[in-house]
Amino acid sequence: MQPVDVAFAGIAAQAEMLRRKEISARELVESQLERITRLDPGLNCFRVVLAERALLEAAQADGRIGAGDERPLLGVPVGIKDGWDLAGELTTHGTGAYGAPPTEDSEFVTRLRAAGAIVIGKTHQPEFAQWMFTESSTWGVTRNPWDLQRTPGGSSGGSGAAVAAGLVGAASASDGAGSIRIPAAACGLFGLKPQRGRVPLTPFVDHWHGLSVAGTLTRSVLDTALWLDVVSGSSQRDPNTLPNPSEPFVAAAGRTPRPLRIAVSFASPTLAPVGAEQRSAVTATAELLASLGHTILHEDPDFGVRAGGIYSDIGASLSLRYLRGAVDDAAAIAHPRRLMRRTRRLARLGSLIPTSLLERDRTHEADLTARVNRVFDRCDLLLTPTVPVAPLAVGALEGRGALACMLVGLRGFGAAFTGPWNVTGQPAAAVPAGFDAAGLPLSVQLVGRPADEITLIEVAAQIEAERPWALARPPGFDGTG
Repeated sequence: MQPVDVAFAGIAAQAEMLRRKEISARELVESQLERITRLDPGLNCFRVVLAERALLEAAQADGRIGAGDERPLLGVPVGIKDGWDLAGELTTHGTGAYGAPPTEDSEFVTRLRAAGAIVIGKTHQPEFAQWMFTESSTWGVTRNPWDLQRTPGGSSGGSGAAVAAGLVGAASASDGAGSIRIPAAACGLFGLKPQRGRVPLTPFVDHWHGLSVAGTLTRSVLDTALWLDVVSGSSQRDPNTLPNPSEPFVAAAGRTPRPLRIAVSFASPTLAPVGAEQRSAVTATAELLASLGHTILHEDPDFGVRAGGIYSDIGASLSLRYLRGAVDDAAAIAHPRRLMRRTRRLARLGSLIPTSLLERDRTHEADLTARVNRVFDRCDLLLTPTVPVAPLAVGALEGRGALACMLVGLRGFGAAFTGPWNVTGQPAAAVPAGFDAAGLPLSVQLVGRPADEITLIEVAAQIEAERPWALARPPGFDGTG
């Protein structure tokens, strides 16, 4: 197998190659480091590359593989988003206002490393993961491998671009309003936002007042399932975590689902207009699912949209928690005066929200979630656009203020369709759906019932078998240029 094929194989296949001794961990890490050195200057995916450390760990992994160690990710290189802690390395949160390096890993990083994964570097994000693009005055612009003049999305844009370009087989991502699913849509990847509490957030417990979850960006459904099997499960350090389901997620990725009722919806809390090509991607996916034996319905969740406007209960809850999360992030950073003006202004907006209003919102969360989820009385899954329009041009919002960027994120390229499910906490996945006329990836979103990642994984894997999207590689990163 050629090095470029190994690079794009994904973490499950790479782990299997290592177990079969078709490649050594050192060879794999060296190959990925060579791609990063050669290709990342044009993308700006990685904030730091830990080459020396990764090579040392690769040598250790080869010794353990030779001794019969079969941990699921032993010797496999991965990326970590720079909003999560890796002991001894800076966690910048996408800003220049960071403080001292942490002394211990975030808990899910500990679990990855215990499974044998090798952290090859930390990937870029916008300041505090607040935006649908990955740009900052400190760390520059991260670009989309499918079109270098477009954003890879945000906030997990560095992770998305790195996986799409074959610089790493998987990278961590987090999602407070769509930050796994938006980069997945922009970069042609699979991105599953797990159920709230599925993956421990330690040390950032209850981040953004319940909106945030941790996950990954990968090229295939199987890779995401493997990652989740490794990092999921209850934690004594995070009281919000859940026990694992009764079976591994990997098992679901290899199983054909039973016939389901799948509801198509173009409704969003902000009444966001949907582009023609994004709408066609949903329609074509619905037709594919019907051909596979599923029943297609048309049902809209009740987002509580007020007549004559775009205000909605769920949109208000999302905005309120997001803005108060911005306050928390700014207060916790070591050098707040170094923050970008846009970030400071967002925190200022959030500071106007009284604590009593936030507390009332969290109190009513269960009622709001129950109302939205009544749509699942009539269906098993919901099918929507992931994002309503194509990715923004890089620098499109340069110099724009916090409110302007927030509004674009709620009504344009951003969180119109992804954000509601952070409020309710349930799983939702971005699934590749071909390409638009400009050659940019298209994506659809599947939303599952609370705590039902299993059905999402089954159906996404079924779609992937019909549309093997992982075979598509961005021109110039595919070994031909």
